[in-house]
Amino acid sequence: MPYYLYIVTPGDTGTVRSLEYLDQFDKFKAAKNEAKRLRAEAPLEGDQYYKIMFAEDQSAAEQRLKEHREPTIVKEWEK
Repeated sequence: MPYYLYIVTPGDTGTVRSLEYLDQFDKFKAAKNEAKRLRAEAPLEGDQYYKIMFAEDQSAAEQRLKEHREPTIVKEWEK
């Protein structure tokens, strides 16, 4: 399964407002390096951020990115 790189714009309630597809990679290392390069060379405005998603296809990646996920609970010993 490939890795997909997106620009994510969060909505007002914490959900994803929009996704901008950037590229597809066969290996995680290539996707990670591209995301790092973009973060350093082309910082995004406001609350936008770069996100890598591992999925069967592009529509599955977008669906997973748009899912509402509860924030993780950090235990006292994990701080």
